[in-house]
Order: sequence, then C-alpha cells, then structure tokens
Amino acid sequence: MQQRRLGSQGLVVSALGLGCMGMSEFYAGRDDAESLATIDRALDLGITLLDTADAYGPHTNERLVGQAIKGRRDRVVLATKFGNVRGSDGSWAGINGRPEYVRAACDASLARLGVDRIDLYYQHRVDTTVPIEDTVGAMADLVRAGKVTYLGLSEAAPQTIRKAHATHPISALQTEYSLWTRDPEDEVLATCRELGIGFVAYSPLGRGFLSGRFRKPEDLAADDYRRNNPRFQGENFSRNLALADAVQAMAREKKCTASQLALAWVLAQGEDIVPIPGTKRRRYVQENARAAEIRLTPEDLRRIDRAIPRDSASGLRYPEAGMRRVNL
Repeated sequence: MQQRRLGSQGLVVSALGLGCMGMSEFYAGRDDAESLATIDRALDLGITLLDTADAYGPHTNERLVGQAIKGRRDRVVLATKFGNVRGSDGSWAGINGRPEYVRAACDASLARLGVDRIDLYYQHRVDTTVPIEDTVGAMADLVRAGKVTYLGLSEAAPQTIRKAHATHPISALQTEYSLWTRDPEDEVLATCRELGIGFVAYSPLGRGFLSGRFRKPEDLAADDYRRNNPRFQGENFSRNLALADAVQAMAREKKCTASQLALAWVLAQGEDIVPIPGTKRRRYVQENARAAEIRLTPEDLRRIDRAIPRDSASGLRYPEAGMRRVNL
C-alpha cells in the first residue's frame, strides 16, 4: 500500500484508510466478529489509517476499534472525533465544542480505545456557539499533554479552517468527497492546499451508491439510515442510478469494479487526498485496497468528468437538518 502525507506536520498514512462507522451503526446489520476480521485484514493489506468517532454507536465503535488494534498499535494511525454529543440511548444532544468538553471527550475516547494517545483527533462538527479558537486551543492543550499527536477538523468552511489553523496547525480536514459530491472543489480544497493541510475524503463511494449494489430504495434494509438520505429517495434515486451506471460502464472498460474506479478517481485528485471508504466485510476491504493500483490517464479523467458532470447528483447529501451542521 502506498503512503501519503497529510498536512505539513509529519503525519503519514496509507493512501487508502478504513472508515469504521458502519461496523457499529447506521448501516443495517452488525457482526462484530466479521468487523474485527475486516480491520485485521485491512492492517495486513497495509492500510494504516483507521477512522472512528465517539458518536458512532454511540461509543461502541471506539471500543470495537480498540479491541481490534490490541497488540498492533504500532501499525495503526488512529483517528477519532468529538463534538457530536449523544446519550447512551443513542439520542442526539447537539454539538459541543466547549474546552471543558473537549478535554472530557478525549479522556473518554482514550479509555474506550484502550490507548494512551490518539494520532489524529478531529472536531466532528463545528460548534457555532463557541469560537473555533477556543475549541482548537483546548485541542492544542491535548497535544501538549501528549494525549493527541495531530489535529483535524471535519466539515468546516474555509474561514473556520483558517482561524483554526492560526490557533494550532491543522493536519487534516475531513469532508465528504466523491464523484457525486464535489463541493470541496469550490474553496475548501484550495484553502487546505494553501495552508498545507491534508484532505481526508469520507463517503468516497457515495455511501455505497456508486458501487452499483443498490437498484431501488427497497434494496436498503428498513433500519438503514440511508433510507432517510435524499439521494436514496424517490425520483432522486432513479436519477442517480444513471450516475452509478456510468461508473459501472467505465469500470468494465478498465477491468475493475465500480467501487475501485470511484476510489481511483478520488485518489487521482491529488497526492494530498486520502479516501476512507467504510466497510464491515473483508471482501470489500480487499476490493477497495486494490483501487490504489488503478491508474487513470488524463483521458480517463476527462471521460469520467463528461459522463458524471460536477453537480449531477440529484438531492441533498444529507437531510436538511444534517446540512445545517456542515461547512460552518
């Protein structure tokens, strides 16, 4: 597995990471034994960046990841997040970026993960009631205390990124980015590159839609949260099938899977970009890892742009409530 540098502070990770969220929640079905085997296989394939958050589960995903890396800590770049506050019953309690909460959340994550240091610690969502300088200042205290090595933000707007980076160097900005979500190309990517901040692309497969596995909304289990996503509903779903079909057609020409082509496209957007496709199955982590071997020519990239033009996805990427929490 190739390596890529995230930011200018020294953070180096595998070119592809592994998103662990779906192992514990949101995507229907849970099989901890298979999830543990998937993380194990990812590490064997040279994937070093594991991405979790205290909100996933809630809390159970960090425990799962902690269990998976026991005895293999030196092979892992461990990333987790704070800020989306949830009760033990799964209820949502808002966003919290207050310094005292940052410190408490970090200590709780360390305990659940069973480690004494988090490699990359993100603010999951921006708390608009707290100056970003105060939140990042508290995160910087964690670095000085040796509890955290590198800092990150998730779903932050350019002006927020600038203020945060001026308070303490930010190594990575994590935001949704894929063939059907190219919003970061407006300003966020340019801001990151200007400041020397790496970019971590979550949902690089469009929450699985671009893999071509879903042909109708009913293909999703009743408790799969994607049923509430506008892009997976009604006419939006039908229109977006054309995008998935276009990816599949080009993948056949390249003799790879649709998922591999979609990931290869993200990788081709810059050496400072690391996609973190999520999966809870060994066969998919193996498939995804091979995307790093696919080379897209300039003509390939032009053809993909013509087949899947920017802003061609139908529907918002989150329900309206979720959209109000991003790019702040």
